[in-house]
Amino acid sequence: MSKLLLIEDDRALSDLLKEYLTTQGCNVSQAFDGEEGLLQATSEQYDVILLDVMLPRLDGFEVLKRLRASNLTPVIMLTAKGDDFDRIFGLELGADDYLPKPFNHRELLARIHAISRRIDFVKQASSQNAELTINHVTLNHLSRRVHVLEHEIILTGTEFSVLQQLMSHVGEVVTKDTLSQQVLGRRLAPFDRSIDMHVSNLRKKIAQYSDSNCIQTIRGSGYVFLAQ
Repeated sequence: MSKLLLIEDDRALSDLLKEYLTTQGCNVSQAFDGEEGLLQATSEQYDVILLDVMLPRLDGFEVLKRLRASNLTPVIMLTAKGDDFDRIFGLELGADDYLPKPFNHRELLARIHAISRRIDFVKQASSQNAELTINHVTLNHLSRRVHVLEHEIILTGTEFSVLQQLMSHVGEVVTKDTLSQQVLGRRLAPFDRSIDMHVSNLRKKIAQYSDSNCIQTIRGSGYVFLAQ
């Protein structure tokens, strides 16, 4: 059973989503403004947080920004349909995924399940292959920790999974569609920049301690993690 926190000020929509997700085996807590949501998110542990952008008291971006200062719980942003700025900005701040309103309840459930499967996969990683060290980057599957030249960098769950996929296929091109299916649990849609933004965030964090451009873009295809 997934333990979810739904931060949504539209009470009718929130109650509808809670009713649906509860019938699907989820344990759903609700918050109706940004301050209340941030307080709940930092005082209890959740498997996934569903975060609306337009919220009273604190908007969703500010909630996410403050949350990411100390908390890496996976976050799915609920954004206005067609608003690319909201989606891109949310991903830059550390959101794991986004879903534009109005959305199909089953698609939301599929996104939640995709994140849960990703977390379960990492937890079940074999201890024999627990650690990878390539091009100054060390990734530990079991502890979910990443170091660059002995400096720890803090990654969101999605960023960790993207890095894990790239390092597990070092020297090979991993397509954006493969990354989207393996990490986000869905086919890459046209004009979807989610994977690009997660890779961009990874590069920035690695670049804090290493000038090695270890993640190379293969135009029109995907990305490759370089061995040297």
